[in-house]
Amino acid sequence: MAEIPPRTYPQGVTCWIDTEQPDPWAASRFYGELLGWTFENVMPPDDPAVYLIARLDGSDVAAIGSGSGTPTWNTYIAVTDVDSAVAEITAAGGSVLNAPADAGPGGRTATCADPQGAKFRLWQVYRRLGAQTVNVPGSWNFSDLRTTDRGAATRFYTRVFGWKYVDYGESVEWMISVPGYGDHLAATADPDIYVRQVDAPPGFADVIGAIEGVTGDEQPNWHVKISVADRDSSVELAQKLGATVLSTEETPWVALARIRDPQGAELTLSEFRPQQ
Repeated sequence: MAEIPPRTYPQGVTCWIDTEQPDPWAASRFYGELLGWTFENVMPPDDPAVYLIARLDGSDVAAIGSGSGTPTWNTYIAVTDVDSAVAEITAAGGSVLNAPADAGPGGRTATCADPQGAKFRLWQVYRRLGAQTVNVPGSWNFSDLRTTDRGAATRFYTRVFGWKYVDYGESVEWMISVPGYGDHLAATADPDIYVRQVDAPPGFADVIGAIEGVTGDEQPNWHVKISVADRDSSVELAQKLGATVLSTEETPWVALARIRDPQGAELTLSEFRPQQ
């Protein structure tokens, strides 16, 4: 049997998530118990900061880093050249919050915001390819853009990353599509994707997330969803570990719970419930 190559991410595909926390070690205990993650600090031993690579069954899935600001989850978008992408983001009306810089031997990154203020990060691969396990319990499912102006957001991201948008008529308005991504997966890390998704809507293999409207006083943001085997038992465990449940929701395909972790970062737990 041929060995399946590592998962790689073409230009414009969301590729990695991490969270910055005042106490990253405490955060690692929370997420380790909740999701079954183990961790490795990849910062030099004499560096006071830490960057804990989270692994599920030995496979990279996310990271927890040191941070002094408001705890949050960050979403990274793959690009072939960070510096060129930053120039295009600026020309399209976005902003650059942290200029391009190498993140050690792993890659090159920059922190940006779209015209509505939703922050995201760019990732140009050197050694770290991105999340290697996704869409299974305990791993990253999607990152969704929550915005105050979906029309303006779609124009911005289409110009910068070439995204397309699909309306499947479910609970969200638009799904984000990167044309050709499904074919890339089928030819590399996920050769069975089209067999597994035979009952999925047309083009679903190219989908990387969704665009949703924000409500109340929520500011535009990129919101992370993590897959779990059972939403209700995961919520119960999260509460025992100190998290706060903000909302729950059921759609035709998933059971969701939006939570705030013990240090304040928000994310959604998502249980896939296939239609009968």
